[in-house]
Amino acid sequence: MSRLSPLFARLKTEQRTALIPYITAGDPSPSYTVELMHALVAGGADVIELGVPFSDPMADGPVIALAHERALAHGVGLKDVLAMVRQFRETNLETPVVLMGYQNPIEAMGVNKFADQAASSGVDGVLTVDMPPEEAAPTAEAYRAAQIDPIFLLAPTTSTERVRLIAKMASGFVYYVSLKGVTGAKNLDVAALGERLDAIRKDCVLPVGVGFGIRNAETARAVSQMADAVIMGSALVQMIADHPVQPLPPVDVLSEVKNFIAGIRTALDESVPAKA
Repeated sequence: MSRLSPLFARLKTEQRTALIPYITAGDPSPSYTVELMHALVAGGADVIELGVPFSDPMADGPVIALAHERALAHGVGLKDVLAMVRQFRETNLETPVVLMGYQNPIEAMGVNKFADQAASSGVDGVLTVDMPPEEAAPTAEAYRAAQIDPIFLLAPTTSTERVRLIAKMASGFVYYVSLKGVTGAKNLDVAALGERLDAIRKDCVLPVGVGFGIRNAETARAVSQMADAVIMGSALVQMIADHPVQPLPPVDVLSEVKNFIAGIRTALDESVPAKA
């Protein structure tokens, strides 16, 4: 079993919503990633979502796409990302880590080899944006054999039949894309989100994390009323991008990231979840 299910079980007992920040591995520099991961945990992150750099991140908006480009310019690949997780695990054995990326690098390594190496590195879940659930059974089986959770996306346009298929195949949690479009869009409709999550929960008992379009404490607090996890990416990645690697020392970026996450954590803890 990965670290995800025990975490969500504990948070449900505590009536707290998980906070899952996203950063792209290797952005702005490979030497910063593990320090950023620890800063996120220090700020109150419950799970870290670590993006695997990819040359054609089709689901990501311009902010995260640029983060991929910066990481790729440093030559960061899948093996480097796994090495970063191993280094993170040298001092943190508790916080779940979920890799988010695309299927090509995994296919290039080989699914079974990747699953084994990801598990030995300390990865808890893998979300592959471009892997349709109808074709995912062998990969999901390889992940489960390695005690890694296969995590899938649900969208506003996902049919009931597909929700049921994903609910059978996924574990850990499911990731609901709160709006149509790419990451970082700004038209989150909280009322419509609540109706959609209610419908999803009729066919899926897994925790539901909500991402895309959550930019600040206000929207995070609103989403936490109905979601089991709040996932933040573009706002955080933009904050990192706003600090050039030089001449500012890493501590400036790390402090700002930690304080930003701490503010979101406080907003979530101040809200009273309305979800069951």
